[in-house]
Amino acid sequence: MDFELLPRITSPQDLKQLSDEQAAQLASEIREALCRVVSNRAAHFASNLGVVELCIALHQVFDFSRDRLIWDTGHQIYPHKLVTGRYGEFETIRQKGGLMGYPNPEESPYDLFMTGHAGCSISTVLGLKTADDLLYEDDRKAVAVIGDGALPSGIVFEALNNAAGLDKDLLVILNDNKMGICPRVGGLAKYLDKARVAPFYNGLKRDVSWLLNKVPVVGESMADTFGQFKDAVRSFLHGGALFESLGFRYIGPVDGHDLKSLRSYLRMVKDVRGPILLHVFTEKGHGFDPACEDPVAFHTPAPFERDGNNGVVAQKKGSSPAYTDVVSSALYDLMAGDRRIAVLTAAMCAGNKLGRIRDDFPDRFFDTGICESHTVAFAAGMAKSGMRPVVDIYSTFLQRSYDQIFQEVALQNLPVVFCMDRAGLCGPDGPTHHGVFDNSYMRVFPNMIVTAPGDAHDVRPLLQFALSQSSPVSLRYPKTNAERIERAVAPVELGRAEVLEWGEDGTIVAYGALLPECAQAAETLRSEGLDVGVVNARFVKPLDAETLLRAIRETGFVVTVEENTLCGGFGSAVLEAAAAAGVSTERVRTLGIPDRFIEHGERGELLADLGLDAAGIAAACRQMAERRVVV
Repeated sequence: MDFELLPRITSPQDLKQLSDEQAAQLASEIREALCRVVSNRAAHFASNLGVVELCIALHQVFDFSRDRLIWDTGHQIYPHKLVTGRYGEFETIRQKGGLMGYPNPEESPYDLFMTGHAGCSISTVLGLKTADDLLYEDDRKAVAVIGDGALPSGIVFEALNNAAGLDKDLLVILNDNKMGICPRVGGLAKYLDKARVAPFYNGLKRDVSWLLNKVPVVGESMADTFGQFKDAVRSFLHGGALFESLGFRYIGPVDGHDLKSLRSYLRMVKDVRGPILLHVFTEKGHGFDPACEDPVAFHTPAPFERDGNNGVVAQKKGSSPAYTDVVSSALYDLMAGDRRIAVLTAAMCAGNKLGRIRDDFPDRFFDTGICESHTVAFAAGMAKSGMRPVVDIYSTFLQRSYDQIFQEVALQNLPVVFCMDRAGLCGPDGPTHHGVFDNSYMRVFPNMIVTAPGDAHDVRPLLQFALSQSSPVSLRYPKTNAERIERAVAPVELGRAEVLEWGEDGTIVAYGALLPECAQAAETLRSEGLDVGVVNARFVKPLDAETLLRAIRETGFVVTVEENTLCGGFGSAVLEAAAAAGVSTERVRTLGIPDRFIEHGERGELLADLGLDAAGIAAACRQMAERRVVV
């Protein structure tokens, strides 16, 4: 397909001049642009295909150069980028130095927040609207687009409650595609399923009242019966009773792929006073058959080749198992031997490769939806009753449950195991998803054991160790292929490091999956005549102070390496231990994530930029060797 309209869209104002036929053509061109990008690199796909018409209609009806628009979660931002002047850069999306795969205010004034976590859109839009009402007199509109997968998040109901209480003119668009990344779960999912078959309802309560007032009430004894009948009639008339009860005027359901109809409803609600919820049905993957048939696999698919019939010829697969695969396999085996082990995740069954566990151990697998705080508190209750719960959540998302990690788990000293996937740099997903804070935010809690495998050989024994503890355990691993260093693997002991090799000139201490990079750096240095040893720290809490202080005292230098922020991380723990023991730290250098947010790019590119690849680690060791001092 040759693009006729897309190159001519330099701002959303250009959309307002399109005829219905041209708008439909633009939707087709946007979908083709999405297919071309994902044919070359992994990117969010099915979710973007599902909001093309909604994006076009929003920009045709509103003026978001002054009105406010927040896309919840933000991974469905690609059509929005294409119609806000970024078509010329679109081929660079998720590449280092190119467009971000999420909203980015540095790219465009049409991106108001860098959103990458679900559920916060209504809160931020309510804040924008409240401030606009105080500061301006031009009646700026405020719109939040939130998916049904994000709807169960606790913050959503906090925001709905506050918005109704303030009675703000706010439009919440519920983008209902029956999916998060995986199919939605829970009571709200069932409620929305009922709404799909309910008649259209436009929130005019007087229509309901007219009918209900026709129902006669005969005697006090009949009051309860007729009250129940009235509720049943109200429920039949529309599927939005929940939102109406919360103080929102409910309108819907509306076909999210009918551009003309969408525009009509958006124009209808644009100037209506008070909080409104417009319920829009979309199809995740709409317009690309394989993505419609399997929206889970095509949420963020590997690059693929297309045939000529709107299908996929082949997808390019990685050659080695990732840490996620190694962890899920080990967890599966351990569950088979211990009925106390249960797995909890927050809408990340697919991302954490938990499908086999869900299918084979359904009574011990719990997907709570995008509700991380609830998940952790739920796990605490299970642990208190004698289970061994494993909370399997991305590092960046576990941050959302920080108070529950403190209050419900660490304070109670309960044996909950936190398996933190995507710890470290998450590559093209960028700063919203880099899991570079968990070493720091976990090690501050009393009772918490904080550990990480150095390579794939460490995964199973560390997981087995974690499940044998009577205290909470944090175990982190990155989004990358699981490498192995061939060796006689030392048994796991609480708070003990594994010494791969001692060296006279210096020691590299790795905490986590950068161990192979450290081993490669040491090999390079030895070939240059520097005798450098390697230690696999395994634990940041409790820290193996004995081994690490020996390295500081007896070898020429120590370089610590971690894929975590240096603020409060593993290197900080080593420096704290040295200071407590009265040992000089002049021989110590810490490598890790600096005190800034890291851009998106391939993980290898980012590691090289930060001096955390083998070459960068070797260079840091050479510098330490050159300025070595005697204490």
